[in-house]
Amino acid sequence: MPSSIKDYRNLIDQPYGRMFYDLIYRQLNIQPKPALDILDFGAGFCVTASHYAIHHNVTAVEPDSEMYNLRIENNNYTLIKNGIDYLKSISDNSYDLVICHNVLEYAENKMDIINELIRVLKPKGRLSIVKHNLNGRIMANAVFGDNPKVALELLNNNYDNGKNMFGHRNTYSNDSLISTMNERGLTCQSIYAIRTFFGLSDNNKIKYTDKWYNYMLELEWCVCDIEDYKRIAFFNHLIFTK
Repeated sequence: MPSSIKDYRNLIDQPYGRMFYDLIYRQLNIQPKPALDILDFGAGFCVTASHYAIHHNVTAVEPDSEMYNLRIENNNYTLIKNGIDYLKSISDNSYDLVICHNVLEYAENKMDIINELIRVLKPKGRLSIVKHNLNGRIMANAVFGDNPKVALELLNNNYDNGKNMFGHRNTYSNDSLISTMNERGLTCQSIYAIRTFFGLSDNNKIKYTDKWYNYMLELEWCVCDIEDYKRIAFFNHLIFTK
């Protein structure tokens, strides 16, 4: 597992790092036209922002200087070096799609962020949230991390508040997120699995072959909408409509 921001940046350049994003792109299924107004909040290295900026108007919001200094700049998007303060300056109903991936677990003001993301989303717009899955964390520690002690702690506590380079990670359930969104007028359109299998093997050599990548991506795609696999995936991707 990466131990620094630079290590994490290097990871996403590897084939098994790119698969995370390729699955998200398939699940969102955004067409080139019409051009959409997209907000990527907590954009990190701006991988997703740069990808969608080929055809769409993308604003990437990232307050961490180390991350945005290492960002992907293949396509033109607007980078905002800020956080929730910038969100509060945006007019209501400004974006067709709002993206918030692996951010809320680390936010002390999670509810404030959610309220602002909903406010700036256009009616009938979509909100894409990727979050850690507790069952997946247990699988990752037991198999990938060879750490059954931590896996047992997560299983017994039914909660994960571990710490990594991004700060304290506070997991939350899909049900709690859906309930929060429903109370604010949003409907859960889809829930997907991300990284069900490809993170469980430490044989990185095979992961550099096109054959492995293509078959594994197809396998991940085939199971991402099956309930049993959603429960054990490292991440869940929830898409809401306003």
